[in-house]
Amino acid sequence: MKQIALLAFALLGLTACKKEATTTETPIATTTTETTSPATDETAVSGYTIGSEAMDFSLKNIDNKMVSLADYPEAKGFIVIFTCNHCPYAKAYESRIIALNNKYASKGYPVIAINPNDPSVQPEDSFEKMQERAKEKGFNFPYLLDEGQKIYPVYGATKTPHVYILNKENGKNIVKYIGAIDNNYENEKDVSERYVEDAVNALLAGTPIKTTTTVAIGCTIKVK
Repeated sequence: MKQIALLAFALLGLTACKKEATTTETPIATTTTETTSPATDETAVSGYTIGSEAMDFSLKNIDNKMVSLADYPEAKGFIVIFTCNHCPYAKAYESRIIALNNKYASKGYPVIAINPNDPSVQPEDSFEKMQERAKEKGFNFPYLLDEGQKIYPVYGATKTPHVYILNKENGKNIVKYIGAIDNNYENEKDVSERYVEDAVNALLAGTPIKTTTTVAIGCTIKVK
């Protein structure tokens, strides 16, 4: 009888194990307030997060002069934007980037634009084409080439455009916002959330930034 009972118990346990092994976990639904599309940002595997100290750099500007953050000793911070020539998302934001520099450079937060793309992959993003585009659009900010693609991976940029707002704190450039310029790349008139403006305004007012990270919408960075 004992052997029969033990055998029955073992069979019961084996059946339970099989049921447990074949059970699949139901994923929990998640929601986001960010607009998604085929061009939305993937999670960066590395790069800065809010509160990181951003490294300085020395990159060639369209006027053939080298530019670094240290060249702006009077700045309170920076609006660093990874952007380019060819991307339709980047093109859609060009006028808004010019407007951001017009509004905030004099208040201590100049725009620093960086082209992270490899021109051998995307010829429209060559240094010469950058010069042409800047002249055509009337860029009023530095437009730098990330030659060798050494800077954008450190920042963690994945799209063009991709924004990093830096704030000077105790001699360091601290990341305070990462993401999109606003919530409607297609039509500026339909923008309801101006993420970059809201963040810089908060820094100027000395108040907390309401939204510190958003999804960057744009083209992928072109690499070999």
